[in-house]
Amino acid sequence: MAKTEHYDLIQDRRGMMWDITLYVPTVAGLATGTMIFWFDQNQNLAYLLLFLACFFFYQGVHRVLGRLMLVPTSPVAIDISKKQVLLQLRNGKKTELVKDLRYFSDFAGKSFGLTGMDLLGKKRQFVFHKGQFDTEESFKKIGAALKIYA
Repeated sequence: MAKTEHYDLIQDRRGMMWDITLYVPTVAGLATGTMIFWFDQNQNLAYLLLFLACFFFYQGVHRVLGRLMLVPTSPVAIDISKKQVLLQLRNGKKTELVKDLRYFSDFAGKSFGLTGMDLLGKKRQFVFHKGQFDTEESFKKIGAALKIYA
């Protein structure tokens, strides 16, 4: 591995569409169930379904905005070295993961996670998707570079 490897991230529009097709029907179904049970005089189940609909709505919005890198704490660039991983965030700040750095890849090979402690001692977690890299080759290259932290 070279001294430092730099990767710029791009918006994952294809992944965003998959997330929308996953979350929109789920939230719509839960909201429909909420209305059915509310007017059927089963308010306890309606409250439960309303909670689940809101939960999946907020989770879906956060996931879609994260893939589009519109959340201020979304990483927009990664610098990898043997001792640390430097993440440049959308809000202009930089986060250095220096301690307890761990790399987690999924079985399908479409995403990976990074966790670690920053310089302030706060645990940070990030998820990166294959569509956020400009080529599949760069995604495989960063995965190989991060395997030392597995």
